[in-house]
Amino acid sequence: MSFDKEKLYALLPAVYRLRDDEQGKPLKALLSVIAEQVAVLEEDLEQLYDDQFIETCAEWVVPYIGDLVGARGLQTWPEATFSHRAQVANTLAYRRRKGTAAMLEQLARDVTGWPSNVVEFFELLSTTQYMNHIRLRHPVEVDLRGWKALHPATVDLRDWEALELLDTPFERLAHTADVRHIETRRGLYNIPNVAIFLWRLAGYLLTDAPAHRLDARRFRFNPLGFDTPLYNRTVTEKEITHLAETVNVPAPLRRRLLERDLELHYGANQSFHLKVDDVPIDADAIRICNLSDDGAGWLDKANDKHVVDPVLGRIMLPEGVYADPAKVRVSFRYGFSAEMGGGQYGRASTFTNDLEPLLKVPTHHAMLQDALDNLDGNGVVEIENNEYYFEQFFINAAADGKVELRAADERRPVIAATGDFWITGGDGSEVTLNGLVLAGGTVRVPLEKPGGQPNELRVLRISHCTLLPGATPAIGNVPAQSPTVRIRIDAPNVTVEIDRSIVGMIRAVEGARVRITDSILDAGAESSPAYADPALAAGASLHISNSTVVGRVHTELIEASNTIFMSGADASDPSLLPLRVERLQEGCVRFSYVPPGSRVPRQYHCQPLQGDTAEQRARVRPLFESLTYGDAAYCQLSPRCAAEIRQGADDEAAMGAFHHLYEPLREANLRARLDEYLRFGLEAGIIYAS
Repeated sequence: MSFDKEKLYALLPAVYRLRDDEQGKPLKALLSVIAEQVAVLEEDLEQLYDDQFIETCAEWVVPYIGDLVGARGLQTWPEATFSHRAQVANTLAYRRRKGTAAMLEQLARDVTGWPSNVVEFFELLSTTQYMNHIRLRHPVEVDLRGWKALHPATVDLRDWEALELLDTPFERLAHTADVRHIETRRGLYNIPNVAIFLWRLAGYLLTDAPAHRLDARRFRFNPLGFDTPLYNRTVTEKEITHLAETVNVPAPLRRRLLERDLELHYGANQSFHLKVDDVPIDADAIRICNLSDDGAGWLDKANDKHVVDPVLGRIMLPEGVYADPAKVRVSFRYGFSAEMGGGQYGRASTFTNDLEPLLKVPTHHAMLQDALDNLDGNGVVEIENNEYYFEQFFINAAADGKVELRAADERRPVIAATGDFWITGGDGSEVTLNGLVLAGGTVRVPLEKPGGQPNELRVLRISHCTLLPGATPAIGNVPAQSPTVRIRIDAPNVTVEIDRSIVGMIRAVEGARVRITDSILDAGAESSPAYADPALAAGASLHISNSTVVGRVHTELIEASNTIFMSGADASDPSLLPLRVERLQEGCVRFSYVPPGSRVPRQYHCQPLQGDTAEQRARVRPLFESLTYGDAAYCQLSPRCAAEIRQGADDEAAMGAFHHLYEPLREANLRARLDEYLRFGLEAGIIYAS
């Protein structure tokens, strides 16, 4: 039963309600307080019932239910992106199927939260035949030459599908025995070896977005103009007995396999889809080809079909069919490690609540700047689509006002500013940018407003945004840009908060404060200045945690934790240190990678250690899968990276921007569980497929 204040008030005799109304309803106000507490009690009673079941219990109850079924040793971490709920729920199923490949695959998926695939390598060993007892492949296959052997020692070069899957977890070609241990990730193919492949990258969806136009016929899927491999739509496995296939894991699409299985991957709710001039393109009108560079252009595929290259993320329209310019819209999936930067994923929990007015673009206004002007310095402008916005922007927040410019939940618009993005405000004002991709210009907080009044903005908050690092291609009428400053703070007493974002170079004057968490700060090169003041002297005080910095840092004061500084000295000027801090008596750098030759305050559990040899310093230098923005594995630590970096944070997770994924701890949890479920005599190795 629900007890609201109106229901409780109606239970009172009419005489008391009449007298209460004459005195300004103090009794009704008292009942409203009682009703709130009754609602809390009622909700708590309902949750007590829900907490008896693993499917509905609160997260803190999961380890307690785990104890009841013997799933012990569960480690939890704050703000983790995964749960042990599935592992506890399936514990009894694990024991019934103990030691089987399908069970190990399900265990890996439930413990780590990553898609997985298990391969028993004894099935991939090349074998010899005893002619009196010929072993046939199952199911039995026949060709004109007779029976095929179980695993012929030589590769059939005409079997293009087997060659396409070479060196992937789904490879089925025979190999000679490898006597090295699989647990160390050195050896693979041997009788006792079982490989557990894990996919750290996920396929993130972008729907109904404008394709980047190169000319009348050539387009790219990525609206920012980068070559982007297309990823498949992951199909969830429904049975614990099912071994994962290529469609069950987030993997980049391959040309020949996609050509064969186009109907499986192409469509409005599939891996990718095209619309030209608002007309959906049928699968029969799609052709998969290689559109690699060929001199100044692409390999010419002039025909009557729409040519798609999934490896490069390129499109070529048929010649002479569409008027110039054709409007191409795309839906596709791209690979990345986490929900960071501008992306079409859920961000509703980060929105500023109860802030009015709420103006939506394009529902209420067609242009962003018109909507911002109509806020009168306080309110929200929300972008409802994934369009380009070519404008020059100016935000002025009122005194004690709050202005939020955000993408709607599960939207990723591109702000291709034709000039700088100016932000000012009155005393005590705040401005928030949320869920945006800024592809042009610089976000600037000037010293003065246009009329000459001082800029008194107090907080600039940047959350789940991408301010493109490095060089950017031309987008519409916004020309291509070399690496440039993306955030410039000229006004002192401003606090800049950057969270779960990817940003280019920052310039902030002394007196301002910059706080960066769970983000990537990328200058495009290790020797380029990533952080300083506008004159490249010591910049504002920097508080940074769980982040990755690519480029030199020069700051007045620093507080750093769990951060990787991939900085290098400038060869042309030895005085430009990789990481230079002016005030050494204050601040601290803890559990971070600090490049040799840096000038920093006291360090605590940082790498490399004081007194390390050159060889030891080289060993602990962070290794990344890629440092190029636009790559799926951008700023992802390599499995070959030293343990001091991959497990060097204060909670034994990885240093850097993806600390919150707790990758080494998830792997450690899986290794501990394998001891219980792996068959005697077998050896398991955990291998990252991405």
